[in-house]
Amino acid sequence: MASLQLRRESSMDQQESPRSPEAKLGMKVEDLWGVQEPKLSPNEKLNACFESIPVSAFPLAPQGIEIKSDASLAEAVQILAQNKILSAPVVDVNAPDDATWIDRYIGIVEFAGIAIWILQQSEPPSPRSPSSPSGTYFAVSINGMTSAVGLGTLGPEDASITSGDFFEALTSSKFYKNTKVVRDISGTFRWAPFLALQKSNSFLTMLLLLSKYKMKSVPVVDLGDGKINNIITQSAVIHMLAECTGFHWFESWGTKKLLEIGLPTMSPKEIIKVHEDQPVLQAFKLMRKNRIGGVPVVESGGKKAIGNISLRDVQFLLTAPEIYRDYRSITAKNFLIAVKNYLEKHDKRSPMLSGTVTCKRDKTIKELIQTLDSEKIHRMYVVDDDGNLEGVITLRDIISRLVHEPHGYFGDFFDGVLPLPENCRV
Repeated sequence: MASLQLRRESSMDQQESPRSPEAKLGMKVEDLWGVQEPKLSPNEKLNACFESIPVSAFPLAPQGIEIKSDASLAEAVQILAQNKILSAPVVDVNAPDDATWIDRYIGIVEFAGIAIWILQQSEPPSPRSPSSPSGTYFAVSINGMTSAVGLGTLGPEDASITSGDFFEALTSSKFYKNTKVVRDISGTFRWAPFLALQKSNSFLTMLLLLSKYKMKSVPVVDLGDGKINNIITQSAVIHMLAECTGFHWFESWGTKKLLEIGLPTMSPKEIIKVHEDQPVLQAFKLMRKNRIGGVPVVESGGKKAIGNISLRDVQFLLTAPEIYRDYRSITAKNFLIAVKNYLEKHDKRSPMLSGTVTCKRDKTIKELIQTLDSEKIHRMYVVDDDGNLEGVITLRDIISRLVHEPHGYFGDFFDGVLPLPENCRV
């Protein structure tokens, strides 16, 4: 009875003074939570609540940024960097005004793909490759699917290939400025042009795509005008959860310790990391190879993290190569120092200036969410009492602990290819 009264009072407080659109959404979940079958487990209740809410209820993101299909790679980099986003949909400039969404949008260009492209530029030409840059060297990721060749491990002795001169020469080259985002893409599609939700699809579908199916963002399309209505990111979901503190449904889950919900999921030996004296490109290579969004930079010969490098940091290699001019090589450590100095002059609000954010295993999921949201970061490193790395927790890890996929929920959709089945949920 006491817990029921607490929930009612919390809901009344939210109704009298809603903090945000995300808090209003939390109120909807709270109302649905109260009418679920008592025999259901808390996790089953959450699944049922999120299945009952359409994605159209999710707060709209700021006006969407789109990249035209005839834009150059240099223009795409500037658009992503200036708007502080990791990806953007590519719209076909030749599509008619009355085109459907599937004909209007070609795909999504990501910083992840651009990192792959940089790696290929740093490779020596193979005997089968022409000596001049061409489409053979170009690979941009479309929803994470690429056809880039592999690189061996880069050690300290290879750092000279990542000098500031290299990136200055690259970004000033006609090849970089003239390469087209779409025309010169060498990649593959699993879905064409990308996987999107309709406004009537459920919250649960969206949460599963962002967690189990490893999508970092999900476009929501309006079938009426054939355009993207909203783009929901993992970060936006974490912000929503941070705004839902105080609701009974959130507190029953959020007050659990990390260990209680199985986080972190990896052992210290499984952490993918780069050492401070390795080339920064090794960090991006590891992200590409393992399909992850960031890696910790650890001290040479030790286990302590001195920083973090993520895919979004590619922008600093391409938009401000002059900041590395004084470095004979861009090691991971030099990269962190140069970027920090640059941001202190140009963007003092950047989350990169806050240093490496860590936590202990005894933290609650609520505390973790609040820190991730307030610091605007995508991962948290778990450390022991001596500061040694013990694990990493990503936004996807958190969302995956919020919901689970019911048996047969997506049918055989993810086992097939386009065209989409007419009765498909997504």
